[in-house]
Amino acid sequence: MLSKDMSTVLNKQVQAEFQASYVYLAMSAYCDSLYLPGFAAWMRRQSEEERGHAMRLFDFILARGGEVTLLAVDKPEPKFGSPLDMFKTVLKHEQGVTKQIHDAYTQALKQKDHATEVELQWFVTEQVEEEKTVGDILARLKMVGKDTATLLMLDNELGEE
Repeated sequence: MLSKDMSTVLNKQVQAEFQASYVYLAMSAYCDSLYLPGFAAWMRRQSEEERGHAMRLFDFILARGGEVTLLAVDKPEPKFGSPLDMFKTVLKHEQGVTKQIHDAYTQALKQKDHATEVELQWFVTEQVEEEKTVGDILARLKMVGKDTATLLMLDNELGEE
């Protein structure tokens, strides 16, 4: 049985995952407005992945006898600057999600809730991958600078992944 405190923590994580999905979806629309369909497709895939993360936690809460409480998500900004600026925002956002997952994991440890520890370990590992992927794209965008031809090549590459 999931404790009330752990249920609250996990519901906040569900909210964070849905918020991330919403931000990525807004970024997808923004990339589309910049005529960067590859970036838009990459952001849309990230949005779907984050929604999947939220649903994984949603199902876990239910499986453990907890109560799902869907919390509101904030309206994302409609514009994100240059692709470089946008990926700086993405990295900062992912780092915030990582911190929240680490806090939830710490709470599970304190409560000796081993099932939740195991579930959250998957998210800890996933966040390492998320931050690395975003960091790699950010590094490449820094190398691109203002070279639009190379930016379009990167856009094409991200659209194919």
